[in-house]
Amino acid sequence: MIDNNTTIKAFVALLLLTLIWGYNWVVMKLAVQYASPFQFAAMRTFSGAIILFGMMALTKRPLAVKEFPTMLVLGLLQTIGFTGLVILAVSIGGAGKTAVLSYTMPFWVMLFAWPLLGEKVQGWQWLAVLSALLGIVLIFDPLHIKADVLSMFLALCSGISWAISAIISKKLHKRAPHLDLLNITAWPMLLGSTPLVIYALMLDTPPIQWTPVFIGTLVFNIILSGVVAWLLWLYALQRLNAGVASMASMLAPVIGVLSAWLQLNEVPSQQELIGMSLIALALIIISAISIRKHQQVDAMQGQE
Repeated sequence: MIDNNTTIKAFVALLLLTLIWGYNWVVMKLAVQYASPFQFAAMRTFSGAIILFGMMALTKRPLAVKEFPTMLVLGLLQTIGFTGLVILAVSIGGAGKTAVLSYTMPFWVMLFAWPLLGEKVQGWQWLAVLSALLGIVLIFDPLHIKADVLSMFLALCSGISWAISAIISKKLHKRAPHLDLLNITAWPMLLGSTPLVIYALMLDTPPIQWTPVFIGTLVFNIILSGVVAWLLWLYALQRLNAGVASMASMLAPVIGVLSAWLQLNEVPSQQELIGMSLIALALIIISAISIRKHQQVDAMQGQE
C-alpha cells in the first residue's frame, strides 16, 4: 500500500512536470526565433532519442526494435504529427492558443475510440464533446478569419495525431503487454525524427543562430521537457491513479497560456478565453470519468 509521504512526492513530481511542460510552450516560441521550426524539431527529437537509447544501454534494457511497423507509425504520428506540427504552429502563431488546441488530445481520443476500440461516447461524455467543440469554434471564430488560422489548424491537427498515436499505443499494449516502456518510447522517437533530420538538412534555410538563449531552449527541451519530464511522469504514474495523473497534467496548457500572456504579451480576447475555458471544462469531465472508471476497476479487482 502506498503511504501518504509517497503520494505527496508523486504529486510534487506531477507539479514539476506540469510546470516544465506548461512553460515549454514559451521556450519553443523563443527557440524558433533562432532556428527554423524543422531544424529545432529535428534537433530536439533526434537528441532525445539518442539520450533514451543511452538510458536503455545503462539500465541494460533490450535495445532491439519489436513490432517495427507499429513503431514506425507511432514515430510518424508522435514525432512528426505531434512534435513537428506543434513547433511549426508555435513558429507562426501564438504559444498559448497552440498549447490549448494541441491539448484537445483526450477529446479526440474519446471520439476516435468509438470506431477504433468500440468504446461508445455515453452520458456525461456528450457534454464534454459539446463543450470542446464549442470551445474550438469560439477560438477559431470562423465568421472572422484571423491571420493565425493556419497555426491554429496545425495545432488542432497535432492534437488529433497525438490522439491517434495514443489509441494505437493502447492497442499495442493489449497485443504485446510485455514490451519495455523505454524501448517503445525511444524507437518511435528515433524513427520519426530521422525524416525530420533529413528534411531539415535539405531545406535552404538561414544558419542556426547559436546564441545563449537558443542553447538554453535546446537544453530545456531535450533534458528538462524530454528526459526529466518523462521520468517524472513515470514516477507519478506508478504511484497515482492514471486518471488523477492525466487530470493534473491538463494544467500544462493553462500554464502555457498564462506564461505566454506574461512573457510574450499574448493577451487572449474575451471570446478566446471563453473557448479555452470550455475546452478545459471538457478535459476535466473526461479526466473525471477516467478516474471513476479506474476506481470501479480497482474495486472489482479488490473483490476478486
